[in-house]
Amino acid sequence: MEFSKGHGTENDFVVLPDLDVRLELTAQRVAALCDRQRGLGADGVLRVARAGALRDAGVLETIPEGIADTDWFMDYRNADGSVAEMCGNGVRVFAHYLAVSGLESAESYVVGSRAGARPVTVHTATEAHGDVTVAMGRVRELGASTATIGGWGYHGIGIDVGNPHLACVDPNLSAEALAKLDLTVSPGYDPDLFPLGVNIEILTPLGPDGAADMRVYERGVGETRSCGTGTVAAAAAVLTADGFDIAADTGEVTIRVPGGAVRVGLDGGAAWLRGPSVLVATGRIAEQWWTGL
Repeated sequence: MEFSKGHGTENDFVVLPDLDVRLELTAQRVAALCDRQRGLGADGVLRVARAGALRDAGVLETIPEGIADTDWFMDYRNADGSVAEMCGNGVRVFAHYLAVSGLESAESYVVGSRAGARPVTVHTATEAHGDVTVAMGRVRELGASTATIGGWGYHGIGIDVGNPHLACVDPNLSAEALAKLDLTVSPGYDPDLFPLGVNIEILTPLGPDGAADMRVYERGVGETRSCGTGTVAAAAAVLTADGFDIAADTGEVTIRVPGGAVRVGLDGGAAWLRGPSVLVATGRIAEQWWTGL
């Protein structure tokens, strides 16, 4: 059972090529694989297969609109084993892996996800380093809400980027104060607005350099060094706080996260994300360990 390990701005993943869809990715197995003491350690797992093969194997009930049977599909699982709709950093690592492994030679193509089709462009892809742009689809505002951290409320807006986010811009928050926030415990949120849970971003206002700083608590994972869809939600929120209309205007920002920085653009409600990917290692998982889980 082969694997690769990679990360996008230090949001890390185990990549499992499974073209025949033979692997049974139970929640327990995924959680063990992602555990940093008893497994390989990761924020999530990316299964690599064609959309049609995943449907025929029963992993997907139906293929989302805009995705062909022959398109590559990123079957993404959170670190706790739960299934997630989309991961912006994961798509970049996924596309980088396809290029380096020789499975895909095109520079631009569609990667399928449970959130829909995500066109990618692979600008560069060496054995270790990649640079990938992902078309992230429509950004939809869900309404105002509040996240609670340590008894303090952070006002923000719900943003749907194929998965739910609550992006909170604090106009008085500095990068230094942001770094001191305690995100070891899940922030509080409104379960009526987010019945399936939510990824929560806390960020500084947009600076004169056109950048903002962000930290994120991901549902099913905890705090991560980065979150691709979270940076898109953060960009939408920080631009909105600056008077931007995410449904109509065009703009670009840099979002800095603990693991690095990415560039996010919005154009008439559609978003794109460009950033790095790093493939760290390849190897084989011990069959006896896997089957014994």
